[in-house]
Amino acid sequence: MKAFAFAAGLALLAGTAAADPVEGVWQTRKDDNGNFGHVEIRPCGPAYCGTLVCAFDGAGEEIESPNVGKRIVWDMVAYPDGLYDDGKIWSPDRDKTYGGDMMLAGDSLKVRGCMLGICRDGGTWVRVK
Repeated sequence: MKAFAFAAGLALLAGTAAADPVEGVWQTRKDDNGNFGHVEIRPCGPAYCGTLVCAFDGAGEEIESPNVGKRIVWDMVAYPDGLYDDGKIWSPDRDKTYGGDMMLAGDSLKVRGCMLGICRDGGTWVRVK
């Protein structure tokens, strides 16, 4: 009976493991076309990936986009002090993939992509409540 209680306790602890702070839905900044999106970031193997779950026009109205369901962020490795690095970021408005990093501070996520030593500020994404 003690073994069963111990196993049940371990299962309960495993089921309530805290999610990484970057997990959730994030609103991107407006792109070159004035549109923005919601990106859901979740674990993918040992790293974190983000998928566009919905898109909006400049007025905040939801729009159809061929990019919904596509991966925007992938292979971001968590480091101390809110840094996520060593991953990739795809910019739909420019159809370019950059080496990327993200810096988490509360409900703000600063995103940056670099290619050939030139970096593009992806702006600050905010957590969708």
